[in-house]
Amino acid sequence: MLQRIQTVYLFLALIVTVVCLCLPVGAFTPTGMGSDTVMYNLWKLLPEGGHDFSVWPLFVILLLTCPLNLFAIFAYNNRKLQSRLCVYNVLLNLIWIAVYAVFGYVLPEDDMTFNPLLAACLPGVAIILYIMARRGIQHDEQLIRSMDRIR
Repeated sequence: MLQRIQTVYLFLALIVTVVCLCLPVGAFTPTGMGSDTVMYNLWKLLPEGGHDFSVWPLFVILLLTCPLNLFAIFAYNNRKLQSRLCVYNVLLNLIWIAVYAVFGYVLPEDDMTFNPLLAACLPGVAIILYIMARRGIQHDEQLIRSMDRIR
């Protein structure tokens, strides 16, 4: 299973996604005085110590990519399905980036400025890993087809 390079790419994409789920992805800084509101994928950590769960769609989108990724890793015998799952994961990560931009730049209050954190780049890294995995899967498929032609 781990002898194919695309499986390694899929596994690294899974790790990157889980790390992004756990780390803060942004911070809202008030223009005046006050503390920052830290945004995770599931909630915003308010300065008073409470949680605001208004950003839960970010968590759900990334959480959907994890089982799809695991299924793609273990579907190594079905290259067509594995390739399709990579495309679905890329689309889900692009949707996450769009929803992140909406929550960060469109919906915040007027007296807050949004600062993205380093963990917000991790879905982009996962997209690159999914594309590399898909190319490896397609390369294997072409190799199998060429072997069939020789016989």
